[in-house]
Amino acid sequence: MADNDTCGLRGPILTAAEMRAHEAALFAAGVPSFDLMRRAGEAAAAHLLLRQPHGRRFAVCCGPGNNGGDGYIVAQALRMQAERVDVFALASPKTADAQRAAGLWSDVVRPIRELAEHRYDVVVDALFGIGLTRDLDGEAALAVDAINAAGRQGAHIIALDIASGLDADSGGVRGRAVVAAETVTFHTLKPAHVLEPGRTRSGVVHIADIGLPPSLDHPVVCNASDLWSSALPRLGVDAHKFTRGHALIFAGGLEGVGAARLAARAALRVGAGLVTLAVQREALIAHASRGPDALMVRAVDGDDLDPALRDARRNALVIGPAYGIGPVTRRAVAQILAAQRATVLDADALTSFAGDAPSLRASIGANPSVVLTPHAGEFARLFPAHAGDKITRTRQAAHAVGAVIVHKGPDTVIAHPDGRCAVNVNGSVHLATAGSGDVLAGIIAGALAQGMPAFEAACAAVYGHAAAGRRLGAGLIADDLADAVRLVAP
Repeated sequence: MADNDTCGLRGPILTAAEMRAHEAALFAAGVPSFDLMRRAGEAAAAHLLLRQPHGRRFAVCCGPGNNGGDGYIVAQALRMQAERVDVFALASPKTADAQRAAGLWSDVVRPIRELAEHRYDVVVDALFGIGLTRDLDGEAALAVDAINAAGRQGAHIIALDIASGLDADSGGVRGRAVVAAETVTFHTLKPAHVLEPGRTRSGVVHIADIGLPPSLDHPVVCNASDLWSSALPRLGVDAHKFTRGHALIFAGGLEGVGAARLAARAALRVGAGLVTLAVQREALIAHASRGPDALMVRAVDGDDLDPALRDARRNALVIGPAYGIGPVTRRAVAQILAAQRATVLDADALTSFAGDAPSLRASIGANPSVVLTPHAGEFARLFPAHAGDKITRTRQAAHAVGAVIVHKGPDTVIAHPDGRCAVNVNGSVHLATAGSGDVLAGIIAGALAQGMPAFEAACAAVYGHAAAGRRLGAGLIADDLADAVRLVAP
């Protein structure tokens, strides 16, 4: 699977209920609902006419609801521009607006089972919109299959608002779902456009303006540079290594040499002035002999981390990469958090608290600069009671534990305890390699060491990590990432 080209997207992400409430406010102000349908259909048609060469053959597949109504308006707008258009229907229109839209189409409407009998250059999916609440079966499932079959035969599949069969709020597949090459969505993104597997099935997403008021100050947005660029470190002429912050990475024993060093090297690369590895004495020689990089190495003995923590200039702490799982790590985490400094908890530091998030919450206390970086398995172990879509679960967990959470994956979600949330949209499949998460922990630590607030540091780090993955491409290993990542606005 190639990287999904959605990295230019920004702005709010509205759930189905939030989108309906936004529309309802417009209707209450006197705007007829059919006017909004007309705007949506005409905006989608304008996009098609702009991006598709004249003379292509279009099939528009309409469902019985308002998404189907959008489709009828698209078909009529294309026909008015002398395009070759056929309309296929899953069922007769059921809503008043969809019936009115269907009345604008004066040509024949074919049953959707006949789609396979013809070849089209472009197939428009207008079967189901954001209101789908059940798994597709029967004729509806066969209709989705027919659209996907046309795509396999070379047709360019374009979904209106959301690929049919996707759950708008979770991105999950409701039985069957269309695989679109492009999606034209209306007003704002929906969670299904940025959460897997919906993100992949949406293809390249375009946002069409349909005249709704902007969704200002919405808490869930795309992770874009306008969230964090103003907080990026700025170097003055009087800068020196001590003003750029000092990251302290806690390493495990001999078996965990590589993971901690990846985090430490990444922290250096993104600008931390100094980085120290606090290592168990048994691993001291292994670390000290690893190479000529600018890391400092300090030995610690067992549970006694105080010597490493004593220097208050070490202002950003990391524990977790290959540190070991169990009570020793739990005690180490509690001791580190008691220092009340910016802290990144990763990997083993999280699994050591599996099923016991309240204890971790108690140790975090009121520290505003703690970042947790779980992947899906670690998240499930630490927060087994949280249910729902990935955005909802991550926001709930951040609030419960009192820390910023970076819920990693191809659709990484970053959530702050106050409700702010960003979904990363420039992720790369090439990041799926051992050590990639250790590098991310180090990037966040490097940003925190330089004074970035926790949420902004996490968002910038996730974006920069993904950008490096896209830039390096196939064959990258974590060592490459540690050297390639930068904290800069795109």
